[in-house]
Amino acid sequence: MADIRNCEQCGTSFVPRREHARFCSVRCRVAWNREHTGDPAAGASALLWSITAMSDTTERLPRVRAGDRPRALAVIGEAVWWITIVDATLVRHHPAAYDAVMAGHTPAGRQLIEETLAGLRFVRNRIGHDADLAEFVEPCAPGPGAGTGRITGWTWKPVPEPALASLPPRGQAWEMTRYRAYQAHLAGHAIGEIFGRAAEFLKLAAANAPSITDISAHAAH
Repeated sequence: MADIRNCEQCGTSFVPRREHARFCSVRCRVAWNREHTGDPAAGASALLWSITAMSDTTERLPRVRAGDRPRALAVIGEAVWWITIVDATLVRHHPAAYDAVMAGHTPAGRQLIEETLAGLRFVRNRIGHDADLAEFVEPCAPGPGAGTGRITGWTWKPVPEPALASLPPRGQAWEMTRYRAYQAHLAGHAIGEIFGRAAEFLKLAAANAPSITDISAHAAH
């Protein structure tokens, strides 16, 4: 059965693209934001700060040595966190820019990006509950020089289907969707490849958001 809910702005029934979707259209989201949110510039500044943090974290990954496992896992966890934060913020507050960049890809390319981000949301949800990030990460095979390698070559592990009995039926369905995306597009792939794909898309979407563009231009002056 499709997940159907009512738009918080106009009341129309719609099928959400994301678990926490609240509006049936961009127009309703914009109208609600105008009525209920504060200073748009403050929100845009917060998003710009988050994008900067995401970029800094993903750019640190190639510099982390595989031999420093605690630091490696910490940086990987940070990258998961910031990518999913930026993704959720763009979808919530800048859907037009997000969708426009997504539409520039082929159907196969859109599916790859969407499911890559869904897979990273699965990781974030699991490590936020009862799982350890190490359960998702496969270091390079041991051997001479393995400890001096780069963690971007580590891979995501295939993981067992999660236990979801504690979630309501709707939550179970969404989490299984994220799990399948993880298995299909993250498991067996290099960490650097996945983070690079996600960050590249999000930075491009953010660059097309009008409020972000205005702040960046003002800062340049």
